Amino acid sequence: MELKTDFSLKAFNTFRVEAVAARYVRFDAENEIADFLGRNLLDGKRRLVLGGGSNLLFVDDFDGIVLHPLLKGIHMVKAARQHLRVRAMAGENWDDLVAFAVANGWGGIENLSLIPGSVGASVVQNIGAYGVEVKAVIDRVEAISIDDRKKVFFTPKDCGFDYRSSNFKGTWAGRFIITAVVFKLSRQPEFVLDYPGVKAVVEDLGSINLETIRQTIISIRQSKLPDPEQVGNGGSFFKNPVIDGNAIDRLLNGYPDLPHYPQGDDQFKLAAGWMIEHCGLKGKRAGKAAVHDKQALVMVNLGGATGREILELSEQVKGAVHDRFGIKLEREVLVVPSPGRISSLAAQPG
Repeated sequence: MELKTDFSLKAFNTFRVEAVAARYVRFDAENEIADFLGRNLLDGKRRLVLGGGSNLLFVDDFDGIVLHPLLKGIHMVKAARQHLRVRAMAGENWDDLVAFAVANGWGGIENLSLIPGSVGASVVQNIGAYGVEVKAVIDRVEAISIDDRKKVFFTPKDCGFDYRSSNFKGTWAGRFIITAVVFKLSRQPEFVLDYPGVKAVVEDLGSINLETIRQTIISIRQSKLPDPEQVGNGGSFFKNPVIDGNAIDRLLNGYPDLPHYPQGDDQFKLAAGWMIEHCGLKGKRAGKAAVHDKQALVMVNLGGATGREILELSEQVKGAVHDRFGIKLEREVLVVPSPGRISSLAAQPG
């Protein structure tokens, strides 16, 4: 365990913006968490549980305690003929887990290759890509309650998974520290290749298997999305909006080329990036912040941008999309502290 004060978080967020935590605690073992909580050092202070930092935008210093579980380890806990259960500690790098599963012939998460972040954060965010969401393969989530230090176990139903969200991101925010996740993977995987463009690339690589699917997803992501190690970003900044049939009919009357994807129950998912691009904002710069020039759904730090600059530009994007399409974009990225606490942004549309 490591405890520090006035700790820089620049290296712990993929936007690479500067922010300082009043206190920072790193946990390397599960027993350290309970030990720390038993000291009552939180004492009503604001708390933030940090994962891989890939879905956070710091717009100010954090005047509380950052709790950072870096627990490591991956091992099989149960095997059957068709499925097996793999327990991964929360601090493991998500893509390392995907590579490990693919190398062993275990299917279910190959479409989620190259998503940045940690295993624990994958649950909080309910990460998803190319037709797959992580909730589909989660068997159990293990956590420690911050309030009473008890070890707790959650089923997928308990977690309240939704599109890019969960109870850990919503009503449970700051209440639990996820320590491990058990995934149910398949020995005889059913490949998900119906996402536009994926199947053709896989077939170009030869046989369809876990490794060629992983290679395909990696190549597609690298062609569209900036590497956080090279350009600061948090991946998709906004969620793709979901609207009903009446709303989609209205939009298609004016924009017949608008990409839309049926979700069932008369719901349709829209492509937020397409709308942002058709507002003429792809590549738009504001100081050191910008809308990515290849994928308009991504906000980037060109070098030296502050979190406030990135947030302000994102608010301009939201306003433009709402004015043109009547659609209110919702952030996928978590802003810390929330914009409501920032007086300079309080009057802006949100």
